[in-house]
Amino acid sequence: MKPQGWIARHPGEPPGAVKPLRVWLSAAHGPRLLALAQVYQLVWATTWGAEANTFVSPVLGLPELPVVEWPARREAGPEGTFWKTRHLVAHAAGRPFTWVDDELGAPDRAFVAVRHAGPALLRFVDPRLGLRDDDFAALRLFAQACAAG
Repeated sequence: MKPQGWIARHPGEPPGAVKPLRVWLSAAHGPRLLALAQVYQLVWATTWGAEANTFVSPVLGLPELPVVEWPARREAGPEGTFWKTRHLVAHAAGRPFTWVDDELGAPDRAFVAVRHAGPALLRFVDPRLGLRDDDFAALRLFAQACAAG
């Protein structure tokens, strides 16, 4: 895949000369994510931005999803957090939320625990493995706990 963000990381190279970004997707995840959409509002929180709807959603059979808008400058987060963390807390605005990412760590969990008023599940996914059955189970359990109040 050659999203614009990927091409932009290769300044000076003609787009046709940029080697495509290798992305492993499982079409089987589409129906499982759609099932979660009954209890979650699915949102792309990826550096791909709206291009996730162009490149990823069709492969998974997902509809066009809302996208978290990121600042133009992606500065390191406070207290050792990933740069996205504070922006996702602001986006969630106190609502329960789940964040699945391959760059989450203890500083992000600590930051969210202190600065987010609602329940939150931050789920690290190994980029070499992707979403697994236990990830989907954790997402369902969190949604059930939030619904139970």
